[in-house]
Amino acid sequence: MMERVTQAASNPPLSSPLADLAKDVGVGVSYYSTEGQLVHVSRETVLKTLAALDIDLGPDPSDAEINDARREWADTQWSRLLPPVVVTRQGIFHRVLVHVPHGSNVSVTVKLEDGAEWPCAQVHHLVPPRQVGDVLMGEAAFAIPEDLPLGWHRLRAVNDDNVAECDLAVTPNRLATADKYVQNPAYGVMAQLYSVRSSRSWGIGDFATLGDLAQVSAQHAGSDFVLINPLHAAEPLPPVEDSPYLPTTRRYVNPLYARPELIDEFGYLDKDEADEARALANSFHQLNHSSDEIDRNPIYAAKLKVLRAIHKIPLSNARQAEFDRWLEAEGRGIYDYASWCTERELADRAAARDAARAATSDSGAVAENDIELVPPLGNHASVESLREEIFQFHLWVQWILDQQLGQAQEAALDAGMRIGIMADLAVGVHPGGADAENLADWLAPAISVGAPPDGFNQHGQDWSQPPWNPHKLAEAGYRPWRDMLRTILRHAGGIRVDHVLGMFRLWVMPRMESPVNGTYLYFDHEAMVGILALEAELAGAVVVGEDLGTFEPWVQDYLASRGIMGTSIVWFESEGDQPKPPSIYRSLCLSSVTTHDLPPTAGYLAGEHIKLRERLGLLLSDVTEEDRRDFEWIRKVLGAAKEAGCFGDTAAADMDVQSLTRDNLPPIDALVTGLHRFLGQTPSALKCEALVDMVGDRRTQNQPGTTHDQYPNWCIPLTDAEGKAVLVEDLPRFPGFKR
Repeated sequence: MMERVTQAASNPPLSSPLADLAKDVGVGVSYYSTEGQLVHVSRETVLKTLAALDIDLGPDPSDAEINDARREWADTQWSRLLPPVVVTRQGIFHRVLVHVPHGSNVSVTVKLEDGAEWPCAQVHHLVPPRQVGDVLMGEAAFAIPEDLPLGWHRLRAVNDDNVAECDLAVTPNRLATADKYVQNPAYGVMAQLYSVRSSRSWGIGDFATLGDLAQVSAQHAGSDFVLINPLHAAEPLPPVEDSPYLPTTRRYVNPLYARPELIDEFGYLDKDEADEARALANSFHQLNHSSDEIDRNPIYAAKLKVLRAIHKIPLSNARQAEFDRWLEAEGRGIYDYASWCTERELADRAAARDAARAATSDSGAVAENDIELVPPLGNHASVESLREEIFQFHLWVQWILDQQLGQAQEAALDAGMRIGIMADLAVGVHPGGADAENLADWLAPAISVGAPPDGFNQHGQDWSQPPWNPHKLAEAGYRPWRDMLRTILRHAGGIRVDHVLGMFRLWVMPRMESPVNGTYLYFDHEAMVGILALEAELAGAVVVGEDLGTFEPWVQDYLASRGIMGTSIVWFESEGDQPKPPSIYRSLCLSSVTTHDLPPTAGYLAGEHIKLRERLGLLLSDVTEEDRRDFEWIRKVLGAAKEAGCFGDTAAADMDVQSLTRDNLPPIDALVTGLHRFLGQTPSALKCEALVDMVGDRRTQNQPGTTHDQYPNWCIPLTDAEGKAVLVEDLPRFPGFKR
């Protein structure tokens, strides 16, 4: 434990039996702050969190009521013949507990995916029986065969006339996909895809741009991968959420990333529609050269208009067969998502129509725009026929997106990349989105995910996202988690899991309350991480866990033991009060100088992150002192890089580190070069440079804990040091890109 341990004065320690019940269910009653202080969670927060997990005891339960709830919780587990799901590791002993009337017989077998059956041997296990209602229940243990093949199987238990089955996931003991990069490191570029445009983009990056970026990065920068922001879908109609980390669904993709002209059926549009589509595209091509904030809404409206026109073109027999196969493989998930989009779109259309009528003197008139945010009913005789057309459109557009993303990954691999696209998985979803509704049975909407107060945001953070209910997710056999991972990994050589610590515990707070009033919700990390490793192994993909922030030290060791790479940011790596030497960085790791939640290195050196936080009122400490401490650390990092010989032959070679100030720094490109040489000396399996650093950009992409009215998060296009827009075609001319 950390050395500085004090008891928070505001809340006394929680006593039994409530503390015991919380522990049974996985709700934290205390935690250590970033300063090492022991903080006790309030009784009110614990009760509200339990209620969010369907254990509602009211605001002030008695000890007897709490004990009854704890007994009921245990009785539920003992009433099951089999648990809801079993997750085990290949080659490792694992036993499953079964419950039957005391003294009765039971047998357990495994049915593999290929239909073969394996018996499970009963192993020694003596525990007292438990009275559950009118039945005295016993508990027996069976060993899962250690040499079962990786994959998803079924476990079957037979007790007299009672038969039960559950999913059995056999996961790799250790994900092996990163091992070759430990031996032969890979280098990559990380970019916010929406910010990267080509001359043919519609004012925002898309999948065609992604393919171009991958090819240019491989050819001119020797990159093995491109790490991008989450591609998750936003709302089906404008206005849309800007943040890729607050999506409506994590399984499906944002139509903003489509390039309509590249769809096969585009060539069959009639002349007028084709001309109109090209005119729309041309009008947005001009935005590619602008450094102004990206406005997604008009771009999305235009793309939807063209996509709907293309959707009306009948598919060829071969294309229809391909579409049908894709739908069958996706299963219920795509139909649920398309249904949600359809109902949301119909509701939005009706609301917009009513608002337009109310705004006119003639109640029958409807305002129209050149690009219609809400397309009219058209020739549809009924709402039902319109509903079917919209439903089919949302199915089709996700298929189109899947194809174009697949083509981008193919372009990356064809260009010589060893990994290609590295996808990014957000922590959660919008509380009013598709997943929040379609996956509601497995979520806990009465609490919200965020982060506790820390030095980065001293008020804490509320991300407004409903977390998984860990117990309901297990009841579902973790299938929602598995299906999402499979979809994301289909066209990716790797996946970065944002806030991977969320598979161990998540900071949650009662919805609409301060993050200060939160606690940790704990998950079965063996199952969550194991299934992630299994799906990545089956896909041949590497996994990077973003393990920054507050966590227990053993977590990194556990992830490494499972073959999950960590994340190291040069600015955050320390050993005591000194920067960590590059030689002792982790090898099973993706390392970079910066991250998307910080300014580009040029901006960071200038203290833009402190100026912005002070301007937005996010600092509780004195801004002068905050800046002094920050730059003192920057000096130490620059000094460590100089000592390692990283600034030789640059304009920073002879700098006196101790005399540096924000205002007398050597040329920024020299400092950026030296810091990345420092990074290059680490043994990290994956080393990554931010595209913004390669072109000299300075502006922050995201300031955590803020909304768009405070800062234009996720809307900043790629620019150079002078603030001029940079296109993919321009990248080879930047010395920093080729370095």
